[in-house]
Amino acid sequence: MPSSDGQRGRPFRDHRQVIEGIVYRLRTGVAWRDLPESFGPWQTIWKRHKRFSTDGTWDKIHARLVAEADAAGAVEWNVSVDST
Repeated sequence: MPSSDGQRGRPFRDHRQVIEGIVYRLRTGVAWRDLPESFGPWQTIWKRHKRFSTDGTWDKIHARLVAEADAAGAVEWNVSVDST
């Protein structure tokens, strides 16, 4: 996960709490403003989601999770070809 070390301003809010807020929003489909306050300010969650989307963090997380699952044998790669 990106670190806020060496950056000016406040340190990042806990990544786990913010990611849980993002996942909650994606799972339930609620508007950003309607996120429960237990995840923190909705603006923080939205900004982190936008930052991770634009800088490629989500892609890196996804690639690593798939690689680890594949190494553990939890991914089944099936290829289907249709010639029609």
